[in-house]
Amino acid sequence: MGSEKIRRWESGALAHAATDPFGPGPVPWLRGSELHFDDTGHVVPWYVSPAAPPGPRPATSPATTPRPTAGGPRSADDVHRQIKGFASTGAVTPGEAIDFHITVDPPQRFGVDIYRIGHYGGDGAGRITTSPRLSGIVQPAPLTADRTVSCHHWWLSWRLRVPSYWNIGAYVAVLTTDDGHRSHIPFTVRDDHPADLLLLLPDITWQAYNLYPEDGRTGASLHHAWDENGRLLGEADAATTVSFDRPYAGPGLPLHVGHAYDFIRWAERYGYDLAYADARDLHAGRIDPTRYRGLVFPGHDEYWSTSMRRAVDVAREQGTSLVFLSANTMYWQVELAPSPSGVPNRLLTCRKRRGPGRSALWREADRPEQEVLGIQYAGRVPEARPLVVRNADHWLWEATGAHEGDELEGLVAGEADRYFPRAALPEHQGRILLSHSPYRDAQGAVRYQETSLYRAHSGALVFAAGTFAWSPALDRPGHVDPRVQRATANLLDRICKRD
Repeated sequence: MGSEKIRRWESGALAHAATDPFGPGPVPWLRGSELHFDDTGHVVPWYVSPAAPPGPRPATSPATTPRPTAGGPRSADDVHRQIKGFASTGAVTPGEAIDFHITVDPPQRFGVDIYRIGHYGGDGAGRITTSPRLSGIVQPAPLTADRTVSCHHWWLSWRLRVPSYWNIGAYVAVLTTDDGHRSHIPFTVRDDHPADLLLLLPDITWQAYNLYPEDGRTGASLHHAWDENGRLLGEADAATTVSFDRPYAGPGLPLHVGHAYDFIRWAERYGYDLAYADARDLHAGRIDPTRYRGLVFPGHDEYWSTSMRRAVDVAREQGTSLVFLSANTMYWQVELAPSPSGVPNRLLTCRKRRGPGRSALWREADRPEQEVLGIQYAGRVPEARPLVVRNADHWLWEATGAHEGDELEGLVAGEADRYFPRAALPEHQGRILLSHSPYRDAQGAVRYQETSLYRAHSGALVFAAGTFAWSPALDRPGHVDPRVQRATANLLDRICKRD
């Protein structure tokens, strides 16, 4: 490209580099020497763990070694579509099949490595199985109608029947062509076994932010779209409906996916009893949240349907605790609808502030998210700031070494929540704010972040971290904070009734 300005969809860096301050995190196949460019033109190491220098990572075991490729793995992009794909469903139970629809350009053979996210001795994931060598084809171009992009017409490329003995959890299909291009498809394996905690992966919010194809022309999310000159447009011009029948943009990992993976690695390392599901399972009633001691929402979980909120309200009223480890939760109200072929919950709609009728903001529909969380979204945090400890004598901070007014460096980042005095609070037996942290917004005004905990009349605990940086502080190289680790353990141990 010489001295020309490098546009982000040509570099592969995507909007992710600008809007996710943490990236996907350490997973063993994300190793390579590629550099990409963010919005400002700065080089960012997209495929390199913050803890490792650029370059291929030595193999630690056959289970975590990616298929060798000439020159190392290279990220597929949405312009050339070297290899891209999506799954027929977000979550599957052992014994069921999941279908993968994949395009390969130029046509060539490819393979699919299935990884499960977890601790795995510090690797962050383990390879579970590998597909046979498959013949790749160029699938038809995506269909677009009123900014809604869909690939539901793509042919089936590979069907995986999940063996009954596979562990439940968060999985990623890693797609690699013979010439070394790589992309990803996340999915969940769940079952009905009893567990202390149910982890809910925010796939609805992931799809809301998906800009596929990020080609400077076609793609659209609920946040962005393109104009005829390839400029990125804002929310007023974005899609109102997006489809799950399409790949995720760029490398194929959703925005903020690493926040969930950070929590999973940490929780599995310390032996917490986890069940897994995704937000659409909660929406569709495929899980009974009242069966668990606690529900954990590990990452950015901004888009909620009415049935999701109702299910969580019922669970809290029946004694199930709620743990929200991010910020900007339950902000927009959404609807889910079937695909053109009738498959349920494949189209996601959020009208936001457009058109007649009421806003799609929960708080403007007289149901502020603070009624569930105890705090609610306050705004973006342009530059990471310390989280300032408050009420340090509370049991959440016990054995953390944190004292009143201590500053936990970098723990207020991305976006922040706070208590709104004029918004309704949940009914409770006791409520406390565990941080009160100043930061400056984009206009330079001083704002505050707060972390909240309350006990519902049922006895359920409801914790809201109020910052994007909480989950990364559990297990992200370069971001780990032992005080956050201990505080989170104090909370979960109490919910799980551990001694």
